[in-house]
Amino acid sequence: MSNLFVRKATGMVRSWSVFDAFIYAFFSINLVTLGFYSFSQMYYFGGGMIPALIISAIFIIFEVIVYASLIAVMPRSGGDYVWQTRIFGGAIGFILAITGWWFTLWLWTPIYGDMLRQIVITPLLGAFGMQQAAVWFAGQGTALFVCSLLTLAFVAMVIFLGMKTYARIQKYSFYAGMLGLLIVIILLFTGSPERFRAGLDTNSAAYFGTQGSLYDPTVAAGQEAFASTPMTGGSFYLILLTLPYLVFFNLWPNWGATLYGEVRGATDYKRNFTGMASALIATTLLGILFFLGVSRTIGWDFYMQANGAWWNYAWGYVTEAPPLPVWPNPAMLATFLTDNRLLQIIVLLLMSTWWFGWAGTLFLSSTRVIFAAAFDRLLPEKAAELNNNGTPVNAMLLMVLPAMVVSALYAYNVAGFRSITLAATQGIAIMYFGTAIAAIILPFRKKALFEASPIAQMKVGGIPLITIAGVIFGGFLAFLLVEWFFDPWLNTAGVPPGLYGISLANTNSVVFLLVCYGTAAAIYYGFKARRRNEGIDLDKVQAEIPVE
Repeated sequence: MSNLFVRKATGMVRSWSVFDAFIYAFFSINLVTLGFYSFSQMYYFGGGMIPALIISAIFIIFEVIVYASLIAVMPRSGGDYVWQTRIFGGAIGFILAITGWWFTLWLWTPIYGDMLRQIVITPLLGAFGMQQAAVWFAGQGTALFVCSLLTLAFVAMVIFLGMKTYARIQKYSFYAGMLGLLIVIILLFTGSPERFRAGLDTNSAAYFGTQGSLYDPTVAAGQEAFASTPMTGGSFYLILLTLPYLVFFNLWPNWGATLYGEVRGATDYKRNFTGMASALIATTLLGILFFLGVSRTIGWDFYMQANGAWWNYAWGYVTEAPPLPVWPNPAMLATFLTDNRLLQIIVLLLMSTWWFGWAGTLFLSSTRVIFAAAFDRLLPEKAAELNNNGTPVNAMLLMVLPAMVVSALYAYNVAGFRSITLAATQGIAIMYFGTAIAAIILPFRKKALFEASPIAQMKVGGIPLITIAGVIFGGFLAFLLVEWFFDPWLNTAGVPPGLYGISLANTNSVVFLLVCYGTAAAIYYGFKARRRNEGIDLDKVQAEIPVE
């Protein structure tokens, strides 16, 4: 076996505890970054957000079962890539995982950059009285590109420093962020609508130089954008239509699955399940609490109308800037309930740590997939080299350098590039679907491996639990993919072009995915031919499980 891989063992060190993995999962479905950002874009739906949040969490629990089970069977760096290549064989697993974890993750960079400016930079500049700078950073083009580059610099630094250092960063960010969120929730539940209206006008004037009353003009702009999403209610059908957009936020409690070769106790199914499930449940409950707080003080309708006003402008459906000239960050809006500027700054600083604790998720998981493929000799062996901190630095560069180009294309919307970005979720979900199928057939395709694993006795009616969970999770993913590709509201008047914007009608998105899959296939078969000439049989390589 030692001649099959680049070296006898991967060299990865199990430097994370299960609690570190829990925090990573908690930040991966980040309420303040992904959550607030996704909620704000969901202003034109008809299904209630709270029931949609609960229903999606129920389905995602089966995702957690699938991934906790696979980790317990094969806790290796590379996650989806390792499982799929060992269960299916090389081609399918490589093509799905490389597209899902490598190529499409570049598209997340400008999204992370957008959240950096909207959640951290813009509100803090406003709080310190730098009005022009705050509004500039909220704008399009160069401002977004600069923030994307700042994101890449921070992400590269924390990944380079290694898992131990990143664990400390995310742990400190977790405690600071939770304190900030607690203060935000207290403000929301102790304030009043009247205080918010007054605070909105006075603080937005101080932060961003606005004039006059903002509340009624924002309501009018939101109504023109067809803001309509209710907090509760809506038919079951409309709630189901809400799910495919909501999961842009909460489909990721398994995001750390590629890292479990570096997590102590990863063969313990219960600990894996508890970590990911706790992150999902805690985030869901915090989301509901946040919704109720917004409804009580800011006003649910106003919140959605402010979101509609902003995105209608940011997406280019109208040319006139909204009354509030920045993204309506709900944490910032909550601080407007107090006149104490020092408290406002403290809360905004604490809430910014949600971004800093989360930012490493952009590429940390991806580097392990590239590393695992290189370790299998399906990529240049340089990508499997580790620095003194245990970081596959060259694998990281394969993420960071292309992401700089993608960020520029997105920031300046070259050839309509922004319309492609949500295809990142499609590519990842297709990969997840492959993993769900792998989970279904694992007990039968790899019977000896399954029966020797910690999950062998976990059965319902004689059927392995991993198979049952794989069927349910796979069915949920199939529903999402059908909705995304065949958007039912594509030509409905009064909404953006489709509910989700990534249907087959979005030719840019479709072409991008096809190019990604084609490129991954070319890499696979190219390296397979090269290794065959070198006397290495990659089919044998991918039949073995590497030693960590």
